[in-house]
Amino acid sequence: MGGNHRGDKLEISYKVVNIVATAITEIDGALDLNQIIQKISNVEYHPDRFPGLIMRIENPHATLLIFSSGKMVITGLKKTTDASLAAQQAVGKMQNIGFKIKNPKVTIQNIVATSSLNMNVDLNVLTIMMDNVMYEPEVFPAAIYKMQVPKVVFLIFSSGKIVCLGAKEKSIIDEAIPILIKQLRESEVTEVTEVTDLL
Repeated sequence: MGGNHRGDKLEISYKVVNIVATAITEIDGALDLNQIIQKISNVEYHPDRFPGLIMRIENPHATLLIFSSGKMVITGLKKTTDASLAAQQAVGKMQNIGFKIKNPKVTIQNIVATSSLNMNVDLNVLTIMMDNVMYEPEVFPAAIYKMQVPKVVFLIFSSGKIVCLGAKEKSIIDEAIPILIKQLRESEVTEVTEVTDLL
């Protein structure tokens, strides 16, 4: 899972490991979460610890936090197109037990992706050479870099592994990773390991 060079185009391979979405529904009244837990399987509700109900569905594989207002948070997805499917499936389950809830409007909030840059990164030098970087190795082993354009956050490990957070579309990740590599190389904080010509 690294980058490779074909012609003038930098191709970086990455893996989407989680997608977080929210859904707002049209609802008549409020959801009785206690009733839902009694009539639908694969749900948990502990109001003393958290105000939302947890529903797990298998196809697509997802976990939903459902609130009495009808708002939902959907996590555990691997494809953005699955967010609407998961929301609609949850709505369908609640409709089947008598709740007047419909039309979930889904918004992608965060796509989390991982990749390897095939280069070592000196994180101590990185904090000096680049702006918007925080590195506290006694707290967390990665540097946290807040890229301004496009607006995403990278966790950068000394091994060259990266985690990209905050993108709402995959095209943002496609844009951000090559920019990151260019910035790292220009800052002279990298040493290529497996691939000798990433750029």
